[in-house]
Amino acid sequence: MDEFSRFVDWDKMDVSAQSQDTKELTCTDFHELKQLARQGYWAKNHSLRAKVYHKLISNIPCRTVTPDANVYRDIVVKIVGKRSSSCLPLPEFVDNSLIPTYCLNAEGTGAVRKILLCIANQFPDISFCPALPALTALLLHYSRDEAECFEQVCRILACNDPSKRLIDQTFLAFESSCMTFGDLVNKYCQAAHKLMVAVSEDVLEVYSDWQRWLFGELPMAYVARVFDVFLVEGYKVLYRVALALLKFFHKVRAGQPMESDSIQQDVRAFVRDIAKSVSPERLLEKAFAIRLFSRKEIQLLQMANEKALQQKGITVKQKRQNVHLAVHAENFKSEIVSVKEMRDIWSWIPERFALCQPLLLFTTLEHGCSLSRFYSHSEGHEPTLLLIKTTAKEVCGAYLSTDWSERRRGGNKLSFFGTGECFVFRLQPEVERYEWVIIKHPELASTGSETENHAQPDSSSLSSSSIPSDPSDRLSPFLAARHFNLPSKTASMFMAGSNECIIVGGGDGQALYLDADLNHGRTSHCNTFNNQPLCSESFQISILEVWGFRD
Repeated sequence: MDEFSRFVDWDKMDVSAQSQDTKELTCTDFHELKQLARQGYWAKNHSLRAKVYHKLISNIPCRTVTPDANVYRDIVVKIVGKRSSSCLPLPEFVDNSLIPTYCLNAEGTGAVRKILLCIANQFPDISFCPALPALTALLLHYSRDEAECFEQVCRILACNDPSKRLIDQTFLAFESSCMTFGDLVNKYCQAAHKLMVAVSEDVLEVYSDWQRWLFGELPMAYVARVFDVFLVEGYKVLYRVALALLKFFHKVRAGQPMESDSIQQDVRAFVRDIAKSVSPERLLEKAFAIRLFSRKEIQLLQMANEKALQQKGITVKQKRQNVHLAVHAENFKSEIVSVKEMRDIWSWIPERFALCQPLLLFTTLEHGCSLSRFYSHSEGHEPTLLLIKTTAKEVCGAYLSTDWSERRRGGNKLSFFGTGECFVFRLQPEVERYEWVIIKHPELASTGSETENHAQPDSSSLSSSSIPSDPSDRLSPFLAARHFNLPSKTASMFMAGSNECIIVGGGDGQALYLDADLNHGRTSHCNTFNNQPLCSESFQISILEVWGFRD
């Protein structure tokens, strides 16, 4: 077929989908290249795709000393010896990952093992990289020989551009990416997340498969299209496609009985057989329709998850803690929620805090109905969980990302703070989590500075596209209020506190207002949304609890 066909089993390839037109790629403009990759410009020409891969990978900035094709030729005989390539063991860092065949012939599948062993020899610092067999097999498909494939894989591994993350090479990086993916699912795939929580004992274990879905389960035609865009746009593409896969899984399988006794196996099977329901073009279209966080925000979230794992001492692979078991039945006692309900709440919070145990900080049953005592017991803890039970047996609450001591920055005035991770929820009479949006408080907005004469934003319009990039900022993930181009500090907020009241803003126009005596409360509900209100518009508080997070 062409000079890049040595390792391809053409009997397994859909040759009819391959064009023999002699196309070339001459553009160098990033935006044009991005569009061509998304459109599949080189997807139907095997030789052109191989040349594009070589061009893109050769432009990756690498360490000064990066093993190349000549290094492979020098070491392969010494490392492999006379052993049959089909019987070669895989390096430990692949974590027993299977090698996807990707329509490779017998020589190709053996060559992947040889290349992986040589990579292990040249990169002793790689400790965990389960995606590497699939990546190597894919690149071998578009290589003239083993040495050329080895060099391309090495360049991806040796990338030294801090802004261009390509592949996880340690367990810490891999595990934090799984936690980050879980956070993104919680934000962007709430219906699918709700299903996972309902049928899985450990939802993070399901999400830990996200790279396997892409590099292992996806058929050749799909993973190649994903890789086309990945080489141009980077790691964020992988999150996008994995989120799209989960959305399609929920759409196709929602309401149907599970095909196995494991949701994890069901998702894997769906991805393997995705051609039955979704085309590669439709998958990418769905992926890029998701208005995802900016690359910087995702990087900050990844860094926060890594830090949380390091603080827990989780830096090498070990038996995964069941995240739901973070709420131990024998150690947990609440007068408002059951163990199961608390575990449901735990599935909504950011993954880095789901590693922690709940710690009761304040309860009106013990500490009385005093806002000052509420503050004194809650301050110094970040984040916190607010639970409320009304006299009408309604149960609602809020996840609060920021320490209540931040309220003091405003002096005696009602001070607004918090981050985009805040949300409110209802447990009784039925479960509902309200996605975060900014809330409005016109009474306070009218008292603001006359110079701040900006219109209030539509609470449904806030998106990652409105978030400015500030390379000098290193705040916590989902960032602070100033990252969101808010028109006025007095017009929009997340949580607020004074000596007279506290206000907690949630999603879909929902907000909680609690009076100083902690006996009365009311809710604000935007009528433009179809969601049911958080609880009664005006309510009497029966019990209020504040929970912290203990390592």
